[in-house]
Amino acid sequence: MEDCIFCKIVAGKIPSKKVYEDDDMLAFHDIAPQAPVHFMIVPKRHIESLAKCGPEEAPLLGKMMAAAGRLAREQGSTDGFRTIINTGKVGRQDVYHLHIHIIGGPSPLGRMLPKD
Repeated sequence: MEDCIFCKIVAGKIPSKKVYEDDDMLAFHDIAPQAPVHFMIVPKRHIESLAKCGPEEAPLLGKMMAAAGRLAREQGSTDGFRTIINTGKVGRQDVYHLHIHIIGGPSPLGRMLPKD
């Protein structure tokens, strides 16, 4: 998709600090990190959101999730991490290209959502 910032990053038209790349996915550091470790894993193929995925995306989604732990450890999050997939307006998805945030570091993260 020509106006998608993540498609431009995948195509090399916008620079990124790469964490990992293969034929199907790219992982790169977030430009506004929320923790000492904060990167994203995106499929190279444009997929608008998790809500648009069907069974045909299961192998790709599984590959992305399976890579998360190894990549998080390599980036310094050795005792766990958080995965976030913001989906659609309610999920506060800002970039409409599926992406998994991997967030962690040496210390425990704060609560994901405030208690009621």
